[in-house]
Amino acid sequence: MKIKKAIIPAAGLGTRVLPASKAVPKEMLNIVDKPAIQYIVEEAVAAGIEDILVITNRGKGVIEDHFDHAFELETKLKDNPSKKDIYDEVKAVSELANVYFIRQKVTKGLGHAVLCAKSFVGNEPFAVLYGDDVIITEPGKPTVTEQLCDAYEKFGCGTVGVKEVPRKDVSKYCSLDVTPIAGEERTMNVHKIIEKPTEEQIMSCFSILGRVILPPETFGLLEYYMTQIEEGQELFLTDAMNHLAGEGKLTAVDFIGTRYDMGNKLGIMKANCEVALNHKEIGDEFKAYLKDLVKTF
Repeated sequence: MKIKKAIIPAAGLGTRVLPASKAVPKEMLNIVDKPAIQYIVEEAVAAGIEDILVITNRGKGVIEDHFDHAFELETKLKDNPSKKDIYDEVKAVSELANVYFIRQKVTKGLGHAVLCAKSFVGNEPFAVLYGDDVIITEPGKPTVTEQLCDAYEKFGCGTVGVKEVPRKDVSKYCSLDVTPIAGEERTMNVHKIIEKPTEEQIMSCFSILGRVILPPETFGLLEYYMTQIEEGQELFLTDAMNHLAGEGKLTAVDFIGTRYDMGNKLGIMKANCEVALNHKEIGDEFKAYLKDLVKTF
Protein backbone atom coordinates (compact mmCIF):
# COMPACT_ATOMS: atom_id res chain seq x y z
CA MET A 1 0.00 0.00 0.00
CA LYS A 2 1.29 3.46 -0.91
CA ILE A 3 1.94 5.87 1.94
CA LYS A 4 -0.33 8.88 1.44
CA LYS A 5 -0.43 10.48 4.90
CA ALA A 6 2.24 11.92 7.15
CA ILE A 7 2.45 13.35 10.65
CA ILE A 8 4.93 16.05 11.63
CA PRO A 9 5.14 16.45 15.43
CA ALA A 10 6.01 20.10 16.07
CA ALA A 11 4.74 20.80 19.57
CA GLY A 12 8.09 21.04 21.37
CA LEU A 13 9.02 24.23 23.18
CA GLY A 14 12.50 24.55 21.67
CA THR A 15 14.17 25.20 25.02
CA ARG A 16 17.60 24.21 23.68
CA VAL A 17 17.59 27.10 21.21
CA LEU A 18 16.22 29.85 23.45
CA PRO A 19 15.96 32.82 23.21
CA ALA A 20 15.61 32.37 19.42
CA SER A 21 12.52 30.19 19.92
CA LYS A 22 10.84 32.49 22.46
CA ALA A 23 8.61 34.18 19.86
CA VAL A 24 9.43 32.13 16.75
CA PRO A 25 8.77 28.36 16.76
CA LYS A 26 12.00 26.43 16.26
CA GLU A 27 10.38 24.76 13.25
CA MET A 28 10.26 28.21 11.62
CA LEU A 29 13.94 28.99 12.16
CA ASN A 30 15.46 29.41 8.74
CA ILE A 31 17.96 27.33 6.83
CA VAL A 32 19.20 30.02 4.44
CA ASP A 33 15.93 31.16 2.81
CA LYS A 34 13.36 28.59 3.95
CA PRO A 35 12.08 27.62 7.40
CA ALA A 36 13.13 24.21 8.64
CA ILE A 37 9.65 22.73 8.50
CA GLN A 38 9.33 23.54 4.80
CA TYR A 39 12.24 21.21 4.07
CA ILE A 40 10.41 18.48 5.99
CA VAL A 41 7.12 19.03 4.13
CA GLU A 42 8.96 19.05 0.80
CA GLU A 43 10.58 15.73 1.71
CA ALA A 44 7.17 14.19 2.41
CA VAL A 45 5.76 15.52 -0.86
CA ALA A 46 8.72 14.11 -2.82
CA ALA A 47 7.75 10.68 -1.46
CA GLY A 48 4.25 10.98 -2.92
CA ILE A 49 2.52 11.94 0.32
CA GLU A 50 -0.59 14.04 -0.26
CA ASP A 51 -1.98 14.80 3.23
CA ILE A 52 0.17 16.10 6.07
CA LEU A 53 -0.90 16.76 9.66
CA VAL A 54 1.31 19.05 11.73
CA ILE A 55 0.95 18.59 15.50
CA THR A 56 1.51 21.96 17.17
CA ASN A 57 0.67 23.69 20.41
CA ARG A 58 -0.16 27.19 21.59
CA GLY A 59 1.92 29.95 20.02
CA LYS A 60 2.76 28.20 16.74
CA GLY A 61 0.12 29.69 14.47
CA VAL A 62 2.85 31.18 12.30
CA ILE A 63 3.52 27.67 10.95
CA GLU A 64 -0.04 27.51 9.66
CA ASP A 65 0.32 30.99 8.16
CA HIS A 66 3.43 29.91 6.29
CA PHE A 67 1.60 27.15 4.41
CA ASP A 68 -1.43 29.33 3.67
CA HIS A 69 -1.82 31.81 0.82
CA ALA A 70 -0.55 35.33 1.57
CA PHE A 71 -2.83 37.15 -0.84
CA GLU A 72 -1.58 40.71 -0.26
CA LEU A 73 2.06 39.67 -0.60
CA GLU A 74 1.36 37.47 -3.61
CA THR A 75 -0.55 40.27 -5.35
CA LYS A 76 2.30 42.75 -4.87
CA LEU A 77 4.84 40.26 -6.17
CA LYS A 78 2.66 39.25 -9.10
CA ASP A 79 2.22 42.87 -10.18
CA ASN A 80 5.98 43.40 -10.29
CA PRO A 81 7.55 41.67 -13.34
CA SER A 82 10.99 41.71 -11.72
CA LYS A 83 9.65 39.61 -8.83
CA LYS A 84 8.18 36.77 -10.90
CA ASP A 85 10.60 34.13 -9.63
CA ILE A 86 9.96 35.11 -6.02
CA TYR A 87 6.20 35.16 -6.65
CA ASP A 88 6.31 31.64 -8.07
CA GLU A 89 8.35 30.41 -5.12
CA VAL A 90 6.10 32.01 -2.49
CA LYS A 91 2.91 30.81 -4.15
CA ALA A 92 4.24 27.26 -4.45
CA VAL A 93 4.62 26.96 -0.68
CA SER A 94 0.86 27.08 -0.15
CA GLU A 95 0.33 24.49 -2.88
CA LEU A 96 2.86 21.87 -1.76
CA ALA A 97 0.28 19.51 -0.25
CA ASN A 98 -2.88 19.39 1.84
CA VAL A 99 -1.40 20.56 5.14
CA TYR A 100 -3.59 20.34 8.24
CA PHE A 101 -3.00 21.34 11.84
CA ILE A 102 -4.05 20.10 15.27
CA ARG A 103 -2.88 21.07 18.75
CA GLN A 104 -1.40 18.73 21.30
CA LYS A 105 -3.14 20.32 24.26
CA VAL A 106 -1.03 18.56 26.88
CA THR A 107 2.63 17.69 26.52
CA LYS A 108 2.88 13.95 27.09
CA GLY A 109 5.61 12.91 24.71
CA LEU A 110 6.07 11.94 21.09
CA GLY A 111 3.83 8.89 21.38
CA HIS A 112 0.96 11.04 22.63
CA ALA A 113 1.53 13.57 19.83
CA VAL A 114 1.25 10.81 17.23
CA LEU A 115 -1.85 9.44 18.97
CA CYS A 116 -3.50 12.84 18.43
CA ALA A 117 -3.45 12.01 14.71
CA LYS A 118 -5.49 8.79 14.97
CA SER A 119 -8.67 10.14 13.34
CA PHE A 120 -6.64 11.88 10.63
CA VAL A 121 -4.77 8.73 9.63
CA GLY A 122 -7.61 6.23 9.84
CA ASN A 123 -6.91 2.64 8.87
CA GLU A 124 -3.84 3.04 6.70
CA PRO A 125 -0.06 3.15 7.11
CA PHE A 126 1.52 6.53 7.71
CA ALA A 127 4.83 8.35 7.92
CA VAL A 128 6.14 10.30 10.89
CA LEU A 129 8.71 13.00 10.13
CA TYR A 130 10.08 14.44 13.37
CA GLY A 131 9.84 18.23 13.43
CA ASP A 132 13.35 18.66 14.88
CA ASP A 133 15.06 16.72 12.12
CA VAL A 134 15.87 18.12 8.70
CA ILE A 135 17.50 15.49 6.49
CA ILE A 136 19.10 16.55 3.22
CA THR A 137 19.88 14.14 0.40
CA GLU A 138 21.80 14.76 -2.81
CA PRO A 139 19.80 16.32 -5.65
CA GLY A 140 18.18 13.63 -7.76
CA LYS A 141 18.59 10.97 -5.06
CA PRO A 142 15.66 9.46 -3.08
CA THR A 143 14.76 11.36 0.08
CA VAL A 144 14.85 9.45 3.36
CA THR A 145 11.06 9.20 3.40
CA GLU A 146 11.18 7.75 -0.12
CA GLN A 147 13.77 5.21 1.04
CA LEU A 148 11.52 4.14 3.91
CA CYS A 149 8.39 4.03 1.75
CA ASP A 150 10.20 1.70 -0.65
CA ALA A 151 11.11 -0.60 2.24
CA TYR A 152 7.55 -0.54 3.60
CA GLU A 153 6.12 -1.51 0.23
CA LYS A 154 8.68 -4.29 -0.15
CA PHE A 155 8.39 -5.87 3.30
CA GLY A 156 4.87 -4.82 4.31
CA CYS A 157 5.71 -3.87 7.88
CA GLY A 158 6.81 -0.87 9.93
CA THR A 159 10.10 0.71 8.89
CA VAL A 160 12.38 3.07 10.81
CA GLY A 161 15.21 5.26 9.53
CA VAL A 162 18.42 4.67 11.46
CA LYS A 163 22.05 5.75 11.54
CA GLU A 164 24.96 4.67 13.68
CA VAL A 165 25.75 7.37 16.23
CA PRO A 166 28.78 7.69 18.53
CA ARG A 167 28.37 5.37 21.51
CA LYS A 168 28.45 8.31 23.91
CA ASP A 169 25.36 9.74 22.18
CA VAL A 170 23.20 6.59 22.06
CA SER A 171 21.70 7.43 25.46
CA LYS A 172 20.19 10.59 23.93
CA TYR A 173 18.20 8.54 21.43
CA CYS A 174 17.52 4.81 21.49
CA SER A 175 19.39 1.58 20.85
CA LEU A 176 18.25 -1.15 18.45
CA ASP A 177 18.90 -4.88 18.38
CA VAL A 178 19.14 -5.55 14.64
CA THR A 179 20.24 -8.23 12.18
CA PRO A 180 20.88 -7.66 8.46
CA ILE A 181 18.33 -9.01 5.99
CA ALA A 182 20.04 -11.42 3.62
CA GLY A 183 20.43 -10.03 0.14
CA GLU A 184 19.28 -6.55 1.15
CA GLU A 185 21.55 -3.52 1.22
CA ARG A 186 21.32 -1.26 4.29
CA THR A 187 18.15 -2.99 5.54
CA MET A 188 17.77 -4.89 8.83
CA ASN A 189 15.21 -6.68 10.95
CA VAL A 190 14.59 -4.98 14.29
CA HIS A 191 14.17 -7.28 17.30
CA LYS A 192 14.15 -4.83 20.20
CA ILE A 193 14.31 -1.10 20.96
CA ILE A 194 15.37 0.53 24.22
CA GLU A 195 14.63 4.25 24.63
CA LYS A 196 17.46 6.32 26.13
CA PRO A 197 19.46 3.26 27.24
CA THR A 198 22.08 3.14 29.95
CA GLU A 199 25.58 2.12 28.92
CA GLU A 200 24.83 -1.47 29.98
CA GLN A 201 21.62 -1.57 27.91
CA ILE A 202 23.16 -0.51 24.59
CA MET A 203 22.59 -3.28 22.03
CA SER A 204 24.06 -1.43 19.05
CA CYS A 205 24.88 2.14 18.07
CA PHE A 206 22.02 2.23 15.57
CA SER A 207 19.46 4.83 16.63
CA ILE A 208 16.19 6.00 15.08
CA LEU A 209 16.77 9.49 13.69
CA GLY A 210 13.70 11.36 12.65
CA ARG A 211 11.81 9.24 10.11
CA VAL A 212 9.50 6.21 10.52
CA ILE A 213 6.71 4.48 8.60
CA LEU A 214 4.16 2.72 10.81
CA PRO A 215 1.09 0.52 10.34
CA PRO A 216 -2.36 1.64 11.58
CA GLU A 217 -2.25 -0.84 14.48
CA THR A 218 0.27 1.55 16.06
CA PHE A 219 -2.59 3.64 17.43
CA GLY A 220 -4.09 0.72 19.35
CA LEU A 221 -0.69 0.02 20.86
CA LEU A 222 -0.24 3.67 21.86
CA GLU A 223 -3.68 3.69 23.47
CA TYR A 224 -2.72 0.64 25.51
CA TYR A 225 0.64 2.04 26.61
CA MET A 226 -1.07 5.32 27.47
CA THR A 227 -2.93 3.43 30.22
CA GLN A 228 0.37 2.12 31.59
CA ILE A 229 2.17 5.40 32.24
CA GLU A 230 1.92 7.29 35.51
CA GLU A 231 1.02 10.93 36.02
CA GLY A 232 3.79 13.17 34.70
CA GLN A 233 5.38 10.48 32.53
CA GLU A 234 5.70 10.69 28.75
CA LEU A 235 4.39 8.22 26.21
CA PHE A 236 7.23 7.14 23.93
CA LEU A 237 6.56 6.25 20.31
CA THR A 238 9.27 3.63 20.73
CA ASP A 239 6.95 1.75 23.14
CA ALA A 240 4.71 0.89 20.19
CA MET A 241 7.62 0.32 17.82
CA ASN A 242 9.28 -2.05 20.29
CA HIS A 243 6.04 -4.06 20.44
CA LEU A 244 6.03 -4.31 16.65
CA ALA A 245 9.68 -5.38 16.71
CA GLY A 246 8.89 -8.14 19.21
CA GLU A 247 6.30 -9.50 16.78
CA GLY A 248 8.72 -9.43 13.84
CA LYS A 249 6.89 -6.51 12.23
CA LEU A 250 9.62 -3.86 12.09
CA THR A 251 12.54 -3.26 9.75
CA ALA A 252 15.23 -0.58 9.78
CA VAL A 253 16.86 1.24 6.89
CA ASP A 254 20.34 2.69 7.33
CA PHE A 255 19.31 5.70 5.31
CA ILE A 256 21.42 7.78 2.96
CA GLY A 257 21.24 11.47 3.85
CA THR A 258 22.63 14.11 6.18
CA ARG A 259 20.59 14.83 9.29
CA TYR A 260 20.54 18.18 11.07
CA ASP A 261 19.10 18.57 14.57
CA MET A 262 17.16 21.84 14.43
CA GLY A 263 16.52 21.69 18.16
CA ASN A 264 20.24 22.18 18.69
CA LYS A 265 22.25 25.38 18.14
CA LEU A 266 25.16 23.61 16.47
CA GLY A 267 22.78 21.62 14.28
CA ILE A 268 21.17 24.84 13.07
CA MET A 269 24.54 26.35 12.20
CA LYS A 270 25.69 23.20 10.38
CA ALA A 271 22.48 23.11 8.36
CA ASN A 272 22.77 26.75 7.32
CA CYS A 273 26.44 26.42 6.42
CA GLU A 274 26.12 23.25 4.35
CA VAL A 275 22.90 24.24 2.58
CA ALA A 276 24.37 27.67 1.80
CA LEU A 277 27.40 26.07 0.17
CA ASN A 278 25.12 24.33 -2.34
CA HIS A 279 22.65 27.18 -2.79
CA LYS A 280 22.28 28.20 -6.44
CA GLU A 281 22.12 31.91 -5.61
CA ILE A 282 24.76 32.39 -2.91
CA GLY A 283 26.79 29.15 -2.94
CA ASP A 284 29.88 30.36 -4.79
CA GLU A 285 30.11 33.64 -2.92
CA PHE A 286 29.58 31.94 0.43
CA LYS A 287 32.27 29.37 -0.36
CA ALA A 288 34.73 32.17 -1.17
CA TYR A 289 33.81 33.88 2.10
CA LEU A 290 34.49 30.71 4.09
CA LYS A 291 37.87 30.23 2.41
CA ASP A 292 38.85 33.74 3.46
CA LEU A 293 37.46 33.19 6.95
CA VAL A 294 39.45 29.98 7.45
CA LYS A 295 42.67 31.92 6.86
CA THR A 296 41.98 33.92 10.03
CA PHE A 297 41.87 30.85 12.30
